[in-house]
Amino acid sequence: MDVQYHEEYVRNPRGVQLFTCGWLPASSSPKALVFLCHGYGMECSVFMRACGFKLAAAGYGVFGIDYEGHGKSMGARCYIQKFDHLVADCDRFFKSICDMEEYRSKRRFLYGESMGGAVALLLHRKDTAFWDGAVLVAPMCKISEKVKPHPVVVTLLTQVEELIPTWKIVPTKDVIDSAFKDPVKREKIRRNKLIYQDKPRLKTALELLRTSMDVEDSLSEVRMPFFILHGEADTVTDPEVSRALYDRAASADKTIKLYPGMWHGLTAGEPDDNVELVFADIVAWLDKRSHHRKPERGGRVTSAPSEPARYQRRPVSGSTGMDSPVSMPRRRGGFLCGQCRM
Repeated sequence: MDVQYHEEYVRNPRGVQLFTCGWLPASSSPKALVFLCHGYGMECSVFMRACGFKLAAAGYGVFGIDYEGHGKSMGARCYIQKFDHLVADCDRFFKSICDMEEYRSKRRFLYGESMGGAVALLLHRKDTAFWDGAVLVAPMCKISEKVKPHPVVVTLLTQVEELIPTWKIVPTKDVIDSAFKDPVKREKIRRNKLIYQDKPRLKTALELLRTSMDVEDSLSEVRMPFFILHGEADTVTDPEVSRALYDRAASADKTIKLYPGMWHGLTAGEPDDNVELVFADIVAWLDKRSHHRKPERGGRVTSAPSEPARYQRRPVSGSTGMDSPVSMPRRRGGFLCGQCRM
């Protein structure tokens, strides 16, 4: 099936240039919108490509953004000064898409993998009435005890985090070895220069730990429909915490599926047959919940950002300089350019 793909940069209120990308079905209006929240150290253009293409081929409009310091976005590599910045950047960009005239009647879903699951849950908490649901793939609701540093190490690191916040000194196991079961795919991930493979920076590691604890403590506040998918053999994020989210969430519409023998990288690290099974489950869940929403007051998305112009956009192609920002075209055909065939 033909899928349209587009890349461009936006600039956030802190002046940092962020990479964004999107996939659309080429011959029809999308059934609904899906917004990708990728994991720690990952990026959208390559790592999430299979997800974007598969969902677009199934009829969905799919949009992603590289967090500050991740992938093709600017900033110190994988330095998370404040996790709230990641959430705020996603919130502004995703809502700027939802506010486009041709998308205001579309249902909007979050898709979070690993750390992106925490981003998705925090986006929901930021605006509980806005999102129509979330697909949570091995979500980071808690750092697994199997990869978390010893409490004594955490205490020592906390005492010096403001002195050496960007130092790469946090001892951790090799997440790639723990996350990606298929050896061929594991090596492909290792060769991707956009994926961060060094030790976590001090401030980043502590922000991830604090965020996971915050998310774990607020599981009962989750009210949107969601679908959790988790490998039972996952040693990076804890399947038992996904069970806790399912049990404690206040959502009336909630689903969980645990995959025996599967690891953390359900959509990129498993053998092809397993990946196809996971995506079939995701599409089936979305298809049941993708009817049109009613237009809101004045035909606009009432929860859209009050200052959408704070994001300045320019296409990826050509210079990546910050001069001459351009606005997002409001025509569907003008927003996504180029075609790729699955």
